[in-house]
Order: sequence, then structure tokens, then C-alpha cells
Amino acid sequence: MASPVLLCLLAVSFLRCSVSAEQRRLSPDNLLVITAATEETDGFRRFMRTAREFNYTVKILGLGEEWRGGDVARTVGGGQKVRWLKAELLKLSERTELVVLFVDSYDVVFASGPEELLSKFSRLGHRVVFSAEGFCWPDQRLSSKYPEVHSGKRYLNSGGFIGFAPDVSAIVQQWKYKDNYDDQLFYTKIYLDKEQRTKFNMTLDHRSRIFQNLNGAVDEVVMKFEKSKVRARNVAYDTLPVIIHGNGPTKLQLNYLSNYVPTAWTYENGCGICDDDLLFFNEVPDDEMPLVHVGIFIEHPTPFMEEFLDRLTTLNYPTFRIHLFIHNNVVYHERHIQKFWERYRPLFPDARLVGPEENLEEDKARTMAVEACRKDPDCDYYFSIDSDVALTNPDTLRILIEENKSVIAPMLSKHGKLWSNFWGALSPEGFYSRSEDYIEIVQGKRIGVWNVPYISQAYLIKGSVLRSKLSQVSLYVDEDGMDPDMVFCRTVRDQGVFMFVSNRDEFGRLVASSNFNTSRLHPDMWQIFDNPVDWKEKYINENYSKIFEDEKTFVEQPCPDVYWFPAFSEKMCDHLVETMEDYGGWSSGSHKDERLSGGYENVPTVDIHMNQIGFEKEWLKFLKEYIVPVTEKLYPGYYPKAQAIMNFVVRYRPDEQPFLRPHHDSSTFTINIALNSKNIDYEGGGCRFLRYDCNVESPRKGWSFMHPGRLTHYHEGLPVTKGTRYIMVSFVDP
Repeated sequence: MASPVLLCLLAVSFLRCSVSAEQRRLSPDNLLVITAATEETDGFRRFMRTAREFNYTVKILGLGEEWRGGDVARTVGGGQKVRWLKAELLKLSERTELVVLFVDSYDVVFASGPEELLSKFSRLGHRVVFSAEGFCWPDQRLSSKYPEVHSGKRYLNSGGFIGFAPDVSAIVQQWKYKDNYDDQLFYTKIYLDKEQRTKFNMTLDHRSRIFQNLNGAVDEVVMKFEKSKVRARNVAYDTLPVIIHGNGPTKLQLNYLSNYVPTAWTYENGCGICDDDLLFFNEVPDDEMPLVHVGIFIEHPTPFMEEFLDRLTTLNYPTFRIHLFIHNNVVYHERHIQKFWERYRPLFPDARLVGPEENLEEDKARTMAVEACRKDPDCDYYFSIDSDVALTNPDTLRILIEENKSVIAPMLSKHGKLWSNFWGALSPEGFYSRSEDYIEIVQGKRIGVWNVPYISQAYLIKGSVLRSKLSQVSLYVDEDGMDPDMVFCRTVRDQGVFMFVSNRDEFGRLVASSNFNTSRLHPDMWQIFDNPVDWKEKYINENYSKIFEDEKTFVEQPCPDVYWFPAFSEKMCDHLVETMEDYGGWSSGSHKDERLSGGYENVPTVDIHMNQIGFEKEWLKFLKEYIVPVTEKLYPGYYPKAQAIMNFVVRYRPDEQPFLRPHHDSSTFTINIALNSKNIDYEGGGCRFLRYDCNVESPRKGWSFMHPGRLTHYHEGLPVTKGTRYIMVSFVDP
């Protein structure tokens, strides 16, 4: 049994240890973060946002000064930072309790706060701790002089270090070099000097407890989603670093991580920073709205061009604050530009049009447009839009401006596909690579404003950025012949300007143009497969969807089991008639018909079949997508196959074929769509169902009859007495 004296001694010893531990506990009040930055770049603002989030006290060195430290992105340099730090720490060298953390700012984010930082620093048990990496930079010949490390990174990185002020000051007071001397080499030589390493009690953060340098370690770092926050976890050493440094060529990986770390996006709260620094224009008069130069680029034949141009006039933005530039490189689209110009020229009096006759290459045209903004001191923004962009949200321009980003794109994708106007990552060769979150962003499962390496087809650039960070670079022209979009994104990245894509709102979509055949009279008609949403907006009656919402108003029953409902838009009716007349191969209206397998038509009409104009596949798609749902609603229990062999446009004229004798259709059911207007294009006409003695004499343009075919609904076409009547007929499920 222990004596009372021994127990007393143990208690006193424990008390002393507790007091000693308490004395070693470091206070956040005695922590100073020092960084260097000559200008407030996007990276600097990101760094400061994460510093503020954790209430770090930050001292910024060099802001507003000229950088003379060399091109550190491509070669050695950075000594100017040490000179600034030397002068600053001279003022702090007597503060023995002060802990100084020095980090870069443009490529650094904080993942946690001062308490965790100081706790980890204290547990390491050294006076000065530098971050570590797997590369011996800038002098590989020094690698053998480093102390052996059994686990972790061996080599010093100067992008982050922490220590007590007197020790760090004593280290940097040794600086005696030019501003473009390499800062990392300076610190490396001190660390490799065993006497100095011992004197200052220096070590490296070999296992990334405090500092995570990404260069050479990208595969070691994953995101760890915690409750309402996100950490970067080093899976090689099972650590959660406090500071993430995108050193060397890992800037894009840091951008990716900082879309989440520390609270930029979480599962619990979604986007945590999206409402930071927004601009608001709700109370701003139209004549005080920012001046926007809008560049329109039509570089290849594109479907739905008329709708694309018309949307420019429906933007919720004062047109007199828009300077329009249009580059059209496609002869086929000259007709659309001319029509747009004749109709809307008063809205855009300062517009400049460059047509195919000027033979201006795409990269030169894009340069011309952006230069107009760059050279205009009143230009607040430059908005670039390609012709394969369908901006259906009229507030798009306002929304992008309000996001207050240097460069930002609205997220757009092809309907039903993952093809979009941004890339979440780049391959080592600088081309497309799919990021882990790409699909969820495109599908809207993660909503936010995302820092990405590539955007295209529609984006907004601040005029002030064009006249500063991007003022001395060529944004689109490349000597190696790289595509203008690739040149643009690479150039913007190289200048340290962030590109964002927002999916916070529905902006529209991308139009597919690879199968667009301009040899047809109205080639948009054939786009039902490639661009089904655009096709529907253009060619389906605006009241079609209301059939399923308000059947009593939008479905009529003029005769027993004969239904009448809106199907085609006026434009579809006109385009179909014009296409048939342009084709011109109308049948003779006789019983002999070589188009049919037996060569005989029992109830002949003057018509053109859909397969004659190459529209059969598209027509069957229309039946499946738009007629089948109506059939299932109106004839409950019948599930149509949407098969049809006989699909044709009929033409009735008094001097050609004015009527059609009574007959049954060879179908389960028939649709009959009026393609023009009674009492405007023709007189007379209509349909009579003999069994019910029921006439339908005033068919509406674009509306479809639907009636049973081969058994009950014996019917005839009533005579046309004047003009020309066109109907589209399909015998469904024969």
C-alpha cells in the first residue's frame, strides 16, 4: 500500500504537469496571420473570405505595390515576400508569446480555425514548422541533404509556415538577396543547416497535419463532408489539414476543393457563399443600368435561328444600354439576320453587323467584339453568346451581373443529355475531364456558383477585368491554331481570373446543330429528335398541354367519339404546307398509285406522303410524343402503338379534287389536322360523319380531329368551293 507521503508527492507532480500543460496552451488572441498580395485578385478574395469565416487576424503585405519577385508561376522567384516579411517581423520580434503564421494568399484557403491550428502546432512540439511537399524545389541537387523521413513528405515548401515571432523574425532577418531571388531556396538553405535547424527548433509538417500542399499529392486528398462543413482529408496519413495550398500546377484542384471547403457548399445548407457580395439593381433606373456590349456569334448553321435572335429583344434589360455586335459566318442565316434587322433595328441603333461576305475568321471576330468593350471606358460588361444557346430566361443578363463575378456563365446543357457549356476538370493535356460533381451539377442535384476551368457559348466578363487583368493578353487568337474557346479559357486561367458557372437559376439550354440540314426549305421541322424542346416550342400549339389540365375547355366533341383538340402551331401548319408545295410531287388523285405496295388506292386523294419528303420518321415521333397521350386520355383502356403507314397531306381545290366520297379509313383511329383557315384560305370543306348525320364544317387551323377508323365512323370530305384547303391525315395503328 502506498504511503501518504508518496501519494502527496504524486499529487503535487500531477498538479505541476497540469499547470505546465496549461501554460503551453496557445491563445488565438496571440496568433497573427501574415500574407503577401500586391492586388486583390479572385484568389485573394477567396483567401480572405475563408480567413474571415474563422475569425483569423490577417496582416496583408505589399497591397498596391509593384511586384518585382519574378514570374513565380513559371520559374524561381518570390524573394520580395521575404523582404516584406523581414521588415514587418522586425516590429514584432520582441513579442515572445506571439505566434506568426505566414501563408500565400492567391492559392490558399483555410479549412479550419485558429484553435485547431494552434493545437496542432503545439502538439508538434517545435518552435517553427514549415509545410512539406514531395518535390525538392527549386534545386533538386539539395535533396540528399534533407534529413531522412520514414513517413510523409520530405521537402520544404515555403508557401506556409508557422512559428513564434522571435524565431521567425530571426530567420527572415538573414535575408540579403534581390526581390527575384527564390524565397523557397532561402528557407531551404536555413533548414538544411543543422545548426540553424536546431537553434530555431525547426521541423516540417511531414504528414500534412497543418499544411496540405496539393502538388504531387492530389490523389491523396479527398473531401470529407461533415455536418454543415467540408474538410479536405489526406487519406495517405489520415489527417485533416487546416490550410490547403494549391502550389505549382494544382490551382485547378484547389479551385475544385474550394467549391466546397470549408462551407462553400454542404449537403445540409447547399451553397453557403452564393449570396455574398451580390449586386442589386431593383431600384436602379433603366438609364443608370450598366452598359453591356453583347457579342453574338453565328459560326455554323444552327437550328431555330429566328427564335434565337428574337430572344435578344425579350431580355429583361433596357436595350439602349446594350451595344450589339453580330458576327454571322453562315450565308444560309443571312435571311434571318436581315429579317431581324428590319424588325428590330430601332432597338439597337449602335449595333454592328459583320456578315459572311467580310470573310472574318471566328477568332478575329471574337477579338473585335471584346476589344470594343475593352477600349470603351463606359463598357461595364461584355456578354458573349453563341448561336446554339437558347436563353429562355429573360432575366439571364441581370442575374449574371448581380452575381458580381469577374467571369461567369449560365449553366446550359443539351436537353436530356450531360453535354453542357462547362467542364468540371481538365485532363493533363488541357482537354475535357469529368469532375466528380459534374453530373450532379448538370442535373441540378447540387445548386450553386461553381469555380470551373472551362466555360463556353455564353458568358459575362466584367469590363474592369478586361481593362486590368486581361488587358495585355490575346483572349481568342492563338499561334498554334487552338480553338478560340480553348484559347479564351486558358488565357483567363493563366491570368489568375476565376471562371464561374451558375446553376442557381434555369437559364435555358444548348441547341444541337450537328444534324442540321439547310438544304431543306424549313429544316427546323426535322429537329424533333435532336432538339425536342425547341421543336415543341415552335411547332406544337401553345394550348396543347392544357388538354391534360382543362379537358372541358380544350377538347371538344362535335360528333359522337369524334374529338377535336389543339395540336399544331400556326408556324407548323405553314411550314408543312410550304414544304409540300415546294416539293410539288402531288399525286394525280386517281386509283392508280405506284407509291403503294399494290399500286392501287381505293379512296384516292391529291396528296403527298411524308416519306416522299423524308419526314416519315419525324412524323411517327410526333405521333408517339403528342398523339398517343391524347388518345389514351380520350379513349380509356386503349393503348396505341403509334404505328402508321399512311401519313400524308391532302390538297382540296374546286378545280382539282374538291371533295372525298364516303369511306372508312384503314386505321384503328385517324387524326386529321387542319393546316389552313376556312374563310381566309378557302371556302366550303369540312367533314361529315354519315352514321351520325353530323357535320364538322369549321375546322380550326392547327387543331386535330381524332376519330375511330375502319368500323363505326363512315365519313366523307365536304366540297371546297373556293381556294385551297390543306389537311394532314394519319391512319394510326392500321
